[in-house]
Parts: sequence; C-alpha cells; structure tokens
Amino acid sequence: MASPLVFAPLVAVLAVLFALAAAPVFAPIDRLVSRLSLAAFGGFARRRRDANPGQVAALQGAHVPQTYRVYASRTFLYATVGALAGSILGVYLVASVLVFLGSASESLQSQFPAAVQGLFVESVSGFSGGELFALFLASGATLGVLAAYAAYQSRWTMPSYRAGERERRIDASMERTVAFLYALSRSGMALPEVLRILSRNREVYGESAEEMAVAVKDVDMYGADILRALGRLGQRTPSEELAEFSENLTSVLQSGRDLPGFLKRQYDYYAEEAEAQQEQFLELLATLAEAYVTLLVAGPLFLITILVVVGLTLADTLTFLQFTAYLLIPMATVGFVVYLDSITGTATGGEVTGDEGSEAGTRFQSIPQRAARADGGQTAGAATEQNRERLATYEALRPILYRLRNPVSVVRESPTVLLYATVPLAALYLLVQWWPLASAGVTDLTAYDDPLVHATLFVLGTFTVAYELHRRRVKAIEAGVPDFLDRFASTNEAGMPVVQSFGRVVGSDLGALTTELERTWADVQWGARIEHALGRFRDRTATPAISRVVTLTTNAMRASGDLGPVLRIAANEAKATRRLERDRRSELLTYLVVIYIAFFVFLAIIVALDVIFIPNIPVVETTAPAGQLPAGGSSGAFSRTANLTQATKDSYSLVFFHTGLVQAVCSGLVAGQMGQGSVKAGAKHATLMLAIAYGTFLVLG
Repeated sequence: MASPLVFAPLVAVLAVLFALAAAPVFAPIDRLVSRLSLAAFGGFARRRRDANPGQVAALQGAHVPQTYRVYASRTFLYATVGALAGSILGVYLVASVLVFLGSASESLQSQFPAAVQGLFVESVSGFSGGELFALFLASGATLGVLAAYAAYQSRWTMPSYRAGERERRIDASMERTVAFLYALSRSGMALPEVLRILSRNREVYGESAEEMAVAVKDVDMYGADILRALGRLGQRTPSEELAEFSENLTSVLQSGRDLPGFLKRQYDYYAEEAEAQQEQFLELLATLAEAYVTLLVAGPLFLITILVVVGLTLADTLTFLQFTAYLLIPMATVGFVVYLDSITGTATGGEVTGDEGSEAGTRFQSIPQRAARADGGQTAGAATEQNRERLATYEALRPILYRLRNPVSVVRESPTVLLYATVPLAALYLLVQWWPLASAGVTDLTAYDDPLVHATLFVLGTFTVAYELHRRRVKAIEAGVPDFLDRFASTNEAGMPVVQSFGRVVGSDLGALTTELERTWADVQWGARIEHALGRFRDRTATPAISRVVTLTTNAMRASGDLGPVLRIAANEAKATRRLERDRRSELLTYLVVIYIAFFVFLAIIVALDVIFIPNIPVVETTAPAGQLPAGGSSGAFSRTANLTQATKDSYSLVFFHTGLVQAVCSGLVAGQMGQGSVKAGAKHATLMLAIAYGTFLVLG
C-alpha cells in the first residue's frame, strides 16, 4: 500500500489551485497573490510594458481595475503555477494509468488473442527505470507547458474580448450620447457640467457615458483640465469612434468655435451612421438566418434521415439519434442564441431598476423620515425609537405588500415575476403526475413526456400572455413620445412656462401615453415639483425611451427655462429611433417567416418518418438463419432489418417525437431573438410551435 506522503505533492497542488480560484472572492487572498506576483515578476512585468502596447490598451479598454504591472505579474504567476501543477498532475495521471493497466491486465488479457496478450503484458510491465523516468518527464513537461500556455493566453484573451465588447456597445450608444450633449449644450450649460450629468446617467446612456465618466473623474478627482481629460479619453477608449469624437471635441474647445454647432454636425453624422449600421446588421441577420436554417434545421434533418436509414439496415444508430435530439440541437441553438444576443444587444441602459410597478413606493421614498414628536415639540425617546422601528419594518414590507395586493399590476409591468409562480406550479404538477409512475416502477418514457409537455406549455403560455401585454403596453406608450415632445416644445416656444406647457399637452390625445401623463399631472397638482413628478413617471413606465426623455428634460430644466430647442432635439432623436425600429421590424418579418417555414418542413419530414416510414418496415423478432431470407430480400439489407423488433421501432418513434418537440422550442427561441432581439419574445413562438408539434403527433398517432 502506498505511503500517504506519495500524495503530498498532489494535495499541495490542489490547495494552491483552490487558493488562486478563491482570490477574486476573498480580498486577503487576492492581496497576497498580488504581493507574491509583484515580488516574483514585478520588475520583469515593468520592463515588458513598453513592448506590449496592445496588452496595455486591452486592459485600459476593458476597464480592468489593475495596473499593467500588477495584471502582468499575476499572469506570469498563474502561468508558472499552471506549469508546475500541470507537470505534477501529468506524473500522477501517467502513474494512475500504469497502475490501472497493471491491476486490470489479467481481466483484460482474456478478451484478446494470444498474440496480442504478450504485447499487452510487455507494454504494461516491461518498462525499465530509465524508460519510466523518460515517460514521466515527457508527460509532465507536456501537460505543464500546455497548462502554462493556456493560463497565459486566457489571462490576456479576456481583456481583449471585453474591450471588443465594450467597443461595440460604445459605438451603438454614440448617437444618443451626442444627442444628449448637443441638447444640454444648446440650452447654455457648460460642457464639464454636461459631462458630469452624463456620467451620473450611465444606466441610461450606456458604455459611452461610462467612458465619459472616466474623463469626469480625471477632472473632479485628479485636477486635470477638460482638454487633457478628453485627450486621455481618446487614448484610452477601445472605440475608434469615441476616440475620433473626443479628438475633434478637444480641437473645437481649443479653437473656441461654436460647440453646439459642432455637436449638431456630429449628431447628424452618427444618425446617418446608425442607418448604415442597421443596413449592415440586417444583411448579417439575413446571412445568419440562412445559416440557421441550413445548419440547425436542414442539417439535423438530413443527419436524422441518414441515421434512420443506416440504423434500420446496417447498424444501430439509436444512441446517436438520441444524442442529436437531446444534446446536439439544444446546445447548438443555445450557442446561436448567445451569439445573436451579443450582436443585437444595445447600450441604452435598457430597463430601469427598482420596484417596478410600485408608483406608491416611489412616492413614499421621496418623503423624508421625520422623528416623531410628543406634545410640546420634545422628542419622546422610547416612543420615537419604537415608531422608527415600526416605520423601518413597514418600509421593508411595503414592496412585498404591494405585490401581494396588486398581483395583476406587478405581472403586467414585470412579466418575469410570473415565473416565480408558474414554475413551482409546473413542478408540483410534474410531481403529482410522475410520482405514481415512479412508485410503480414504470420506466417507459412515453408515460413521462406528456406531463412534461403540458407543464412546458403552461409555463411558456402564461409567460407569453404576460410578456405580450407588457410589450404592447410599452410600445403603445413609446409610440406617443415623439408627438408629446413636439407638442411640449411648441407650447414652450410659444412663451408658456414649463408647468403650464406640460398641463396643456396632457389634455391632448397621445394614446396610451395620455393615462401616464395624466397621473404625472395629478402629481404636479398635488404639490410635487415637475422634476420629481417626471422622475416617478419614468419609474412607472420603465422604458428606455422614456428614461432618456425624462433625463434630458429634467436636466435641461435646471439649466434654462427655454426647453423648446432641447425638446425638439429629443423629438427628432425619438422619431429617428422609431423609424429605425420600424424598418428593422419590417425587414426581420421575412426571416421570421423563413424560420417558420423551415420548422414546418422539419416537422413534416419527422412525422413522415414516424408515421409512414417506420411502420411499413417489416418486424421480425428473431434473426433469420442464413439461406432462409424472405422472398425478394437481400442478404445485405435484410440481415439488419430482420433484427428490427417492435420495441426498436417504438424507440425510434419516441426519438422522432422528442426531436420534433425540442426543435419546436429551439426554433421559437431563435425566432424571438432574431425577430425582436430578445429570447423573452421567443416564448410566444416557442409556445405556438410546441403546441403545433405536440398536436400533430397526437392527431397522427
């Protein structure tokens, strides 16, 4: 029996790897790793900085919170540990293989011919000491080099990937950011203050505002002037578009030229760029739609057909069919959806966080907490502390109570909340349906799949209804934003104060937006400042378009009472955004139809294989002896078909049934991601396709 000391190096390696894996979570370990890295590789990393400008740019572009010296030192430490760990693990791996082969040699030899047995025994036990040392050295060195290379490359690949992702999001948000800068500078606000406001609204304006926040930090925390901060921004940002914009903005500020005029030209340029980029994006989506139909619909269909023919005539392919249905198609679809999400995501800041739907909650949050006073104006100590505890308890329970009292409103404004109820209900339904079958020892999958389909349809269907109601409400509200801004601007330009202009606009017909504006106007009439009322309006609607409008309007109010030009800019930006969305929706309808047609073709062929092809193959329970083949049979084809039992045919039919259901859900999710840029929107298509596939198999048997 081996001594426990033999495993000491292995335990040490695993402990070091565990410590490195825990470093990002535990600050003391992270500091210790950084200190060890700097002590061992700090000088070497400092000398390598000038030789690797690409790595420095990747760290800056990815906003990695470490200097190049620290990050590079840690990378060299990880590579060194990886080399040592890989070498030691390689030795243990080879030793384990040899021990296993040596202990299993007797049982394995009986399965090979006599000539092979001698080679087997010699290969296991015939190593000399020098050969074993060379084997361990080669295996350890190979795994060590591979581990060091993987650690080094992965450490430097991640910042480059994150910088590339940030570049894409920055470019996507440039149009809205420049519109914000133009609108506030047009109202007379100084550029540094405009940048500060932009940095405070990073959740609305996305990655470009995140980059501007770094320049603001240079000015406010490190004392840099605005020109130097913008120059550093251009050198540090991963986006060439933002670098060029910051360089041009610096030139305008240095020359003293008209800043609003420059920003107006830049906004027009980025608006044209947005249209051109959308055309390129639609062309890319067309290519991806064709690739999806070819690789993930037609490809599996051809593969399944070939496997069925081969499986029924030559060799068993049922296992590979199951792998295709249960793993290959879902995993490939997930990868495709993730890639689609990475290229269709926008940097608008999306949804506003907070207690969605709780307009009462936002109202209570704006009321300052005052200490309870007893008669005579003196604070009652025990009573005050008790009241504060009660108020704290109420504030903690208020969101929960609101959701319990207004479940319909909560679901309508946040459809994802519905899953917290429907998923447990579906799980309970499955437990009720499956428990008697499992208790009775039923192993037939056909007894279990129907309840699973019913539960899936229930979860997807209920979420689809809630999500579609929410989406249509949001779209109806956003549809009235351009008209609202135009009318608001017209009344303000006519000389009306801001509050009176807003009250006049509320009385007009703006569709679904009118109800929310009336609630906001009632808030103003009850004494709230219009900025606070608009903020609560933004929290209630929680849409990107409203968030941008309210952010721009409230900040422009603080700069000037002349909101007309600012509102005109916001109206033009909202119109351009809606026009691009409308064009994209009309173009993507074609790809949506293509996906539906491809799914129906897939379903038709799968059903044909299940209903027509498989039942017409003769069933022979035993293998036909040689020379006794049925009339018209051929020895090559029928030798496999003769072994086709009814159980085998049922297994093939079950795989076909499951393949159709899996493809229905996968095609629906892809249709939603491609058609509307969201997997949530795919729940509608997945529900419809799954119902069609399930109903088709039920009707046809």
